[in-house]
Amino acid sequence: MPLKTIPPLSRRTLLRALGSGAVLGGLTGCGVPAAYVRPEDRAAADLSSTDQRLNWANWPLYIDTDDERPSRRPTLEAFEKRTGISVEYVEEINDNDEFFGKISPALMNHQPTGRDLIVVSDWMSARFVRLGWVQEMDRARQPNVTRYLDPQLRSPAFDPGRTCTAPWQSGITGIAYNRRGTGREIRQVSDLWASDLKGRVTLLSGLDEAFALLMQGNGVDITRWTADDFHAVCDQVEQQVKAGQIRRFTGNDYIKDLSSGDVLACQAYSGDVIQLQADDPDIEFVVPEEGAELWSESLMIPDLARHKANAERLIDYYYDPEVAAELAAWVNYVCPVPAARDVLASAQDEASAALAENPLIFPDEGMRSRLAVARDIDSDERVEFGKRWNQIAGL
Repeated sequence: MPLKTIPPLSRRTLLRALGSGAVLGGLTGCGVPAAYVRPEDRAAADLSSTDQRLNWANWPLYIDTDDERPSRRPTLEAFEKRTGISVEYVEEINDNDEFFGKISPALMNHQPTGRDLIVVSDWMSARFVRLGWVQEMDRARQPNVTRYLDPQLRSPAFDPGRTCTAPWQSGITGIAYNRRGTGREIRQVSDLWASDLKGRVTLLSGLDEAFALLMQGNGVDITRWTADDFHAVCDQVEQQVKAGQIRRFTGNDYIKDLSSGDVLACQAYSGDVIQLQADDPDIEFVVPEEGAELWSESLMIPDLARHKANAERLIDYYYDPEVAAELAAWVNYVCPVPAARDVLASAQDEASAALAENPLIFPDEGMRSRLAVARDIDSDERVEFGKRWNQIAGL
């Protein structure tokens, strides 16, 4: 399994001027019952046994491809050959809110979406779960998920026990910095506010992407943060904006600023930094001493999907450590199947074997002790918090 090199991706997307979040916040905040789907109304007749296919919506460049023929997806083709199930794989998700807006009318009106499997960030997954827009999975059909799912990802607050979701890939929001430019290590979130970095720091613009790490810098347990914790961070960031410490708020375009040297330190995603380090060994990624956020983008089966059993089978296939290792060697995000590490470690290809020792793909125990999965922003909080954050970030 040779290492594949891909460009950094823009999947952890920002909340654009509240976007669809404002729509959803209004729906649930006003208590509109029509949006919620009861458990008994979520399933349709499953055609899996007679119709060997499924439709899967995912993000661009989020699955392994063949170096010589990029249109081929080796692990997916192997699944089709092994099971006889034909997969219509569509790279149609470019933004969480945009995709929510695309399929929410059908789900809200209790109509099929035409998709059997989707992948969205966990903060967006939380919305689907709260609204009853996804189906509970049959773990009896998924022994690999039951056995191999990373214990640290098994029970997020929005989906206790992961009954409705399964992580596709995971990652860490931490700090990236240019060691050559800073001339020193960055160890804490508070280091971003050092005077010698004035005007050369960026923060992520998306509310859901930015807040947790900043709270951790204040010593907050992000599994149970409060409104006071949120507003304390906003006060702090507002002060740093006024002082000129923060150059700007970014999406994944922080990569360009960090590579050029215009920015010396920034909030960043672990998977992106692995790619940057291949070109510039002076780029470092740090999980701060106070901790960092561990996040996921998860597979879900939407209401009224007609090939649920086929989708469950595909999910379980990707939790086979051999398959998970092949995928991890290509995407370079935190693998949700820790057992894949041993597979990569035994690879004859040196580059792939080296990935087994990369803590940004397989965090070691020391790093894991500083990682936490944040409590998501609930529907009652979203409009208020989004409004304040967007004003600060200039959205």
